[in-house]
Amino acid sequence: MHIQEWLETIPAVSIYLLVGLVIGLESLGIPLPGEIILVSSALLASQHGEIDPVVLGICATTGAIVGDSIGYAIGRRGGKPLLERLGRRFPKHFGPDHVAVAERSFERWGMWAVFFGRFVALLRIFAGPLAGVLHMPYWRFLIANVLGGILWAGGTTAVIYSVGIVAEPWLKRFSWLALGIAVLFGIAVTLVVRSRMKKAAAAAGAAESAAPVPVAD
Repeated sequence: MHIQEWLETIPAVSIYLLVGLVIGLESLGIPLPGEIILVSSALLASQHGEIDPVVLGICATTGAIVGDSIGYAIGRRGGKPLLERLGRRFPKHFGPDHVAVAERSFERWGMWAVFFGRFVALLRIFAGPLAGVLHMPYWRFLIANVLGGILWAGGTTAVIYSVGIVAEPWLKRFSWLALGIAVLFGIAVTLVVRSRMKKAAAAAGAAESAAPVPVAD
């Protein structure tokens, strides 16, 4: 039984709460498949009238914004030691290389890193906590957080729901294929981002090694 089949067995209210909770926890900094749950639920909404896509989009958006805000508060209070603890617990997501590249992205792009980070699975878990650790002004973080949350969560819901309505007869027979494509796309994006982060970290390390060491007089 894949995710969409399982979602069909639970009430609409539970789906709204599940989407908001999973996306909220992912945005908070816990590695969870928020995008997969959202895509599956939006597809299901296009096939079953019991699920309101507007309510679904609102729950997803609320979870994204609230989760990121909590992550920001935790990161601001926990600071660098928090990232170190997360690195030991989730080395594939919060390893030193990932953190170093994310920090450079925040230093270069500021609030835009929060906004665009929403659209990349691996970076989505970093945005809130890292913005807090780096003491980004909260008003700037909030603007990027709200706009990114609305565009990503609301936009994803609207697009997937619309595609499902247009292709409903096909999706009723082959909905697993649409979900599989979404999953493969998410995995591909994650692998590409991870590869680029490793290359950037390696390049940064090489640059630091090549830098001349000051000699005391």
